[in-house]
Amino acid sequence: MMIEKAAGRLEEKKIEYKTKVQLKNYTSFKIGGPCEILILPHTVEEAAESVRICREEGLPVLFLGNGSNVLVSDQGFSGAVILFHHNFSDIWLLDETTVYAQAGASLARLCTFAQQNGLTGLEFAYGIPATVGGAAFMNAGAYGGEIKDVLQFADYLDEKGKPQRRENAELDFSYRHSFFTGKQLPILGAAFSLKKGDAQQIRVNMDEIYGRRKAKQPLEFPSAGSTFKRPEGAYAAALIEECGLKGRTVGGAQVSEKHSGFVINRKDATCRDVLDLIKIVQQTVKEKTGFTLECEVRKIGFEAEEGK
Repeated sequence: MMIEKAAGRLEEKKIEYKTKVQLKNYTSFKIGGPCEILILPHTVEEAAESVRICREEGLPVLFLGNGSNVLVSDQGFSGAVILFHHNFSDIWLLDETTVYAQAGASLARLCTFAQQNGLTGLEFAYGIPATVGGAAFMNAGAYGGEIKDVLQFADYLDEKGKPQRRENAELDFSYRHSFFTGKQLPILGAAFSLKKGDAQQIRVNMDEIYGRRKAKQPLEFPSAGSTFKRPEGAYAAALIEECGLKGRTVGGAQVSEKHSGFVINRKDATCRDVLDLIKIVQQTVKEKTGFTLECEVRKIGFEAEEGK
């Protein structure tokens, strides 16, 4: 009944939505069961209205971008998913060296936009399979760079659904962490402070970074990206390989043979396959090396899967 009422109100406001969708189609792991309603806002006003409707109708809300750092239960998500992807992905210049991107814009598009405008500073992010919102949420990083190094400010909706802005210094950035971590505050967009550079050289640098990523990471298989956070004083992939776990499988899930820091969906993996494999890796590494591997992937709707 809550879903029907919410859908009716969304129709009245002419906000796009879909019902009974499979979330595996919206995650990079290609794993995840159904959700009752998927909402696709196209403006800040529609995003705020969508949040307000869901909360007033008592619907749990999940905010999703590219779905590249999440593992969704095969049971799905019993609520509303508000998607910030192609529907919310404009990019523009604020001034000569500042780029603004909506939350659903991919980092690949953002990096390309910057390069085409002769702006350097985002090359490290080229190839990270995330949206701007997801990257800001987790302070995504690679090859010596992090989002916090270039992000000027982020816009989001507060608990009351009102647009707010926080400057970089107010965003509590650290390794794979931000002010938004653990909060249900949808990011609307972010501004990036860059520097003038040579567009051709920037392109060369981007292609070189992507080539390194493609050579070392299992991009040919669905995954949620790097599965484990880097433990202090070591590297997750090296520890996993040292323990003889490279290539280990559970059902359709596998520790990648190309990069052991990735758990991949080798073939029709279930969320249970992935959970069990992650547990094996964590327990084995702890027993053999003493290091604790913390899972980097956000788990959605896993109460039933974990027996809680």
